[in-house]
Amino acid sequence: MGFDDPNRPGLLPAGRAALLPAVHTPDPHIPPGPVFLALGGNLGDVARSFRIALDALPGLGLATVLGVAPAYRTAPVGPEDQPDYLNSVAMVSPKVPPAALLAGLHQVEREAGRDRATERRWGPRPLDLDLLSWGSLVEPTGPPQLPHPRLAYRFFVLVPWADVAPAYVVPGHGATVASLLDALRRRDPTGLELVRRA
Repeated sequence: MGFDDPNRPGLLPAGRAALLPAVHTPDPHIPPGPVFLALGGNLGDVARSFRIALDALPGLGLATVLGVAPAYRTAPVGPEDQPDYLNSVAMVSPKVPPAALLAGLHQVEREAGRDRATERRWGPRPLDLDLLSWGSLVEPTGPPQLPHPRLAYRFFVLVPWADVAPAYVVPGHGATVASLLDALRRRDPTGLELVRRA
């Protein structure tokens, strides 16, 4: 069963997550969601790393996974002497504040073998987990910066994100995920060719 299989317990089929209302949490220190995470990696069994990461989120008390996009295979951004990446996007309901969720994501990365202190910038890694956006929250300084400062320029983010929540309005951009993808496609008509379903 793949990590993006719609029959995985606790997950919604891709696309249906966009129909969910805002995710509210009882803790006033936790801003309401939904929260969107980018998943990536290009070393080892990346699909397995995605499954482990998604299963770890509720296990560590960080978040409940609501929906996951299919995986896409993409050419690397940055150094070209590395394997292609797998990329996906997950929609989650947070159980901790933004800084704690970011710290938890980094912990999951470390357990998957990633060492942020020694890796080269945009170089290969077994697992990359990024906070893309959190409800209507705008935090330009962070950490974490919300929404992610480069999300509007990444096909490998917007393509899977549009599978999960095309109508979600990205805070600070005033546009839906689908609109941001269309705008990027107009700016870079050939870039979409580098992103293909895995």
